[in-house]
Amino acid sequence: MPIALPQIPPFKTKVVEPVYFRTKEERRQKIQEVHYNLFNLHSDWVIVDLITDSGTGAMSEQQWAEVMLGDESYAGSESYFKLKQSIKDIMGFDYVTPTHQGRAAENILFSAVVREGHAIPGNAHFDTTKGHIEFRKAEAIDCTIQEAFDTEKYHPFKGNIDLEKLEEVIQQYGRERIPFINITVTCNTVGGQPVSMANIKATCQLAKRYEIPVYMDIARYAENAYFIKTREDSYHDWSIADIVKEMFAEVSVVWMSSKKDGLVNIGGFIALHDDELYNKLGQFTIIYEGFLTYGGMSGRAMGALAVGLREGIEFDYLDDRVKQVQYLADRLKEYNIPIQEPVGGHALYIDAKRMLPQIPQSEFPAQLLGVEMYIEGGVRGVEIGTLLADRDPITGKDRKPEMELLRLAIPRRVYSRNHMDYVAATLANVAERSASNQSGFRIKNQAEILRHFTVELEKI
Repeated sequence: MPIALPQIPPFKTKVVEPVYFRTKEERRQKIQEVHYNLFNLHSDWVIVDLITDSGTGAMSEQQWAEVMLGDESYAGSESYFKLKQSIKDIMGFDYVTPTHQGRAAENILFSAVVREGHAIPGNAHFDTTKGHIEFRKAEAIDCTIQEAFDTEKYHPFKGNIDLEKLEEVIQQYGRERIPFINITVTCNTVGGQPVSMANIKATCQLAKRYEIPVYMDIARYAENAYFIKTREDSYHDWSIADIVKEMFAEVSVVWMSSKKDGLVNIGGFIALHDDELYNKLGQFTIIYEGFLTYGGMSGRAMGALAVGLREGIEFDYLDDRVKQVQYLADRLKEYNIPIQEPVGGHALYIDAKRMLPQIPQSEFPAQLLGVEMYIEGGVRGVEIGTLLADRDPITGKDRKPEMELLRLAIPRRVYSRNHMDYVAATLANVAERSASNQSGFRIKNQAEILRHFTVELEKI
């Protein structure tokens, strides 16, 4: 019998970046110096950096070639028209507003459509999305299905919207107070979980009945399409490209942080069908970002994105990426590390409530887990829990989210399986001594909004 050939990545390494090693005691001292905020660490103090998959991936030789062809004209850049054509071909939208990243797209879009007193229902809004909504004194209302909040329960599409909950919100607030319904694919806040095609269609049909448009945050739309193909029976034989078009068929507006599934280090955009809204967005684009045909992006960045969007929907690439995440999940489960299951497309989410049950949410157990992992092995993750959930804008009190998660986001086309083994062993060592942690952190200083980026903590 011939030996089955193991799966290998559909690419090979062309450029390398050095990694700097420090001792455990040096890391312990350094994290204390930066007030236990992992965002404050210089990158050369990190061995395996899983704080985000946003803008941290490796570009292809075709993308780098496009960088050299970048047209930096202030108006009418050819690189813009390449990007616009890629978006039209892949997603079907006629109008494109480039921005320097996803939160800039949110700022422009929400400046045009969100007002004080509005309510925006959706599936577990991302932190910057919620921040932009609440900054405008509007309300972000989570309508994610309840199964998403049980890390041990299997559901193939934990990012789905609960349609009954959504309809209750519409009836409670009235369509005049709801400028749009938001679908995030994949849903980062509940563990990088996908949304099914059936749920997308049902949400759009419900919205149509009430004459409310559906907008979509599509930072990881290609990974969502992969899960539709592999987990939703009706789409097994569909190509990723055709699934993507079907996902957007009834959606009015999308916005994207292109630093994820766009396979670039910077960039974003808004894409839509409505020329009237596009012209309205243009006023804010010129004020906040730049001229209409570059927004916040250089020509070379738009060119690289035009190529990256096409590479990002290749099945072999997506299959390798998702299976790398699954490989790390399998190693963690060997060490009995509690994770959100099933595994999403871009990250592993560690259940800090189950791993550190002795630490109350008020002492930020997921942040404590992240700090311990950094000290142990120089691995940097990010807290998705009480720190990120921030405070209620009315009461000023900390929200208590249903889940306390530590996210390990895996950059695209960067790390090997050896790196995943290292991460798993690091967490195993942290888990072995987890019972010795009897207290977490208290806050010394925090910003008025999106505090988790700059918060200063101290040990209790």
